[in-house]
Amino acid sequence: MSNKDWSIEDSIETYQIDRWGDGYFGVSPSGDLCVYPDKTQNGAVINVADVIKEAESEGLKFPAVFRFHDILHSQVKTLNETFARMIKAARYKGQYFGVYPTKVNQLREVIEEIVEAGSEYNYGLEAGSKAELMAALAYNTNKKSLTILNGYKDKEYMQLAFLGSSIGKNIVIVIEKLSEIHTVLDLADEYNIMPILGVRAKLTTKASGKWSESSGEHAKFGLSVTEMIELIDILKEAGKLEQLQLFHFHVGSQIPDIRTIKECITEGARIYTNLVHMGVNLKYFDVGGGVGINYDGLRSSSGSSTNYTLDDYVGDVVYIMRDICDDSSVPHPHIVSETGRAVAAHHSCVITKVFGEVKLNQHRKVSSKVLPSDHMLLKNIKYLFNDLSEKNYQDVYNDASLIKEEVISAFKLGVLNLEERSLAETLYWNICHRIIEITKDEAHVPNEIRELKSTLADKYLCNFSLFQSAPDSWAIGQILPIIPISRLNEAPNRECTLADITCDSDGKVNCFLGADGHSGTLPIHSLNSGEDYFIGFFLTGAYQDIMGDMHNLFGRLNEAHVFSDEDDPSDFYIEEFVHGNSAAQVLEIMQYNSTEMSTRIKKEVDQKIKQGSIKPRVGVKLIDFYEACLKSYTYLG
Repeated sequence: MSNKDWSIEDSIETYQIDRWGDGYFGVSPSGDLCVYPDKTQNGAVINVADVIKEAESEGLKFPAVFRFHDILHSQVKTLNETFARMIKAARYKGQYFGVYPTKVNQLREVIEEIVEAGSEYNYGLEAGSKAELMAALAYNTNKKSLTILNGYKDKEYMQLAFLGSSIGKNIVIVIEKLSEIHTVLDLADEYNIMPILGVRAKLTTKASGKWSESSGEHAKFGLSVTEMIELIDILKEAGKLEQLQLFHFHVGSQIPDIRTIKECITEGARIYTNLVHMGVNLKYFDVGGGVGINYDGLRSSSGSSTNYTLDDYVGDVVYIMRDICDDSSVPHPHIVSETGRAVAAHHSCVITKVFGEVKLNQHRKVSSKVLPSDHMLLKNIKYLFNDLSEKNYQDVYNDASLIKEEVISAFKLGVLNLEERSLAETLYWNICHRIIEITKDEAHVPNEIRELKSTLADKYLCNFSLFQSAPDSWAIGQILPIIPISRLNEAPNRECTLADITCDSDGKVNCFLGADGHSGTLPIHSLNSGEDYFIGFFLTGAYQDIMGDMHNLFGRLNEAHVFSDEDDPSDFYIEEFVHGNSAAQVLEIMQYNSTEMSTRIKKEVDQKIKQGSIKPRVGVKLIDFYEACLKSYTYLG
């Protein structure tokens, strides 16, 4: 399609912006990606290309993380108000006390924004480790909100919990392992105070999706029904049963199918009401996490999608709990959820430049005339090339693939020489290119041809590390929305895959969202000489921000924290820049000493100066350059 026939709506459809963007993203009339902090074009509209220009003018180097904190604030508000609305509609008698699980994104700026946004809703924090608990104790300043403690706990972890209770925090220690209760009871005697206790149940209902192993009766965390009854007996004997006030289970992360959620809530509610009938003073029903987001926009039960909305999820929690409690004559408990991914994912994206391209197995003109002197394998592949048509491309591809394998074997045995192998391989790739051209407008093609399209696609080289900025894309095949930041009013004229700057063959992206499912290539524009081309990886605010490793010693990215401001001519301001890791910082994480390294290089240079192979003035510049590199950004300049 030509640019004349292309519209902004075509880009929105091509990149599925409306499906995954949840109302926060759109395209400006000039073809730039925009952020709508309040999900409406009538309010502030942040042009991402303008944010890039301002960041560059302030010296920010890319790749970089852009955080749109208004989205984070909006998601916290949406979650809490959705529960409030459903509770009111259902005439549910309990309240909602949500907590944000810090493991989803522990960055201080994220935690601060969530706590501030949730202050009017008594929205708390969840911790799963000692370090997370220390952060939660310091930053969860709302005395009415909960601080829920999950994960395995040693004595020091428990002591921190008792510290929190001593200073007036609503600490809830969730018993994940039966032996933990004995540590709690010992510390209760020592501190003369007792936090709220919770118990995590292992449900028999097993989750679906990529993290299904975190659920079911063989899950890593939680107590079986028998162990829960034993816990009750221990607390009764200690005279502390009244402190067991929270019942908890966890469905899993990114649950794609609403049926799984319904089944888990139902089983959990039945256990809850039975525990109440057994005399347990339960007040909170904690449904854990699991609320998924639509990474691929398909609204399906696939691992990168969801077949439900937030309203659907909240409605099921409230109404199922209400009906089962009423049926069992049990008071409605307060509802707790540990929703993290749905809160944090949309607010953050990774912006990177495309700095080059690699063209693989290009079409090359060679003669397909069959010669009497040709080896039979050469004759056969020439026949296939000459006979290829729309009617027989599948058969031709299958036969050509077999001949290519036979050519390699014949070359290894010395039957064919290097020139003959080259000619046969070129004809094979030319056949493949012609098949792709023949099928480019077909809606349905065989899987082999679809994979061939991805294999032969050009690679755009991007200045980032997949392992640092999008580890789930590499590790579990998670789809992330990836789109150009500008030129969305132009028709994309290339189909490419993406490669990062690591020296690892896995540092690539070759699965993208598409209009009818997942695609092996990304529609993208040709690079214009002398013009920067930026692309964005979106929905990276949950887990991706904080799970990256030090592969190739590429460290944390630079960041820009963006807020909307309708009084500003550009509708935004950048509150702060956070510098990513320097080379010295990532090296020191790996136990190198940057001062010692500089000293070693200086000795090497000084020795060369004494030998006369390097002039003193040059030697000084070399040492200065090395030290400057230690202080510089780890990514390409």
